[in-house]
Parts: sequence; C-alpha cells; structure tokens
Amino acid sequence: MSTTDPRHYDIIISPVITEKATTASEHNKVVFKVNRRATKPQIKEAVEKLFDVKVRRVNTLIRGGKMKVFKGRLGEQQSTKRAIVTLEEGHRIDVTTGL
Repeated sequence: MSTTDPRHYDIIISPVITEKATTASEHNKVVFKVNRRATKPQIKEAVEKLFDVKVRRVNTLIRGGKMKVFKGRLGEQQSTKRAIVTLEEGHRIDVTTGL
C-alpha cells in the first residue's frame, strides 16, 4: 500500500450515499463530498492515493444550501461541493466499508 499524505483526508470529506449516487456506481462512478477549495487535480490525486485506484475523470458541482424548517425554526443548510469521480475499467471503490 502506498503512503498517504494527511492532506488527502482534508480534501475528501465523505462519500455521498443517495439513490442517484448508487445508480451512478453501476457506471463506474463514485460521488464524494469534498472541500470547497479542492481542485480537480487535487481530488484526483487524493482518490488515487487513498483508495489505490486509477481515476479517468473528475467532475465537480456545488450543491446550494436549502431553507429548511426544523422543529418550527427556520434554518439554512450549508452549500457543499461534490465530486463525481469516474474510475478506469476494472477499478472499484466500495464506499460501504469506509477507509
């Protein structure tokens, strides 16, 4: 196993486990919540080093925060940055096991 830089853990925050992300995993894609300041090359390097896979492409998006009512109080969810990572053929990441 290759040595990992502690900064890689600051870039990848958590995997996104939703119905849409599960459907994307059938097409060799994995969705992660990432740091807002992370760039595509940084995300690619972090995923390759942490999970020991080969990344073909990284697409990013910023999911805007929503207004929600919780226990009668109005609040706003934070905006998050997500990365859709496409893996090379033959490589897989099982997000249910964790790091």
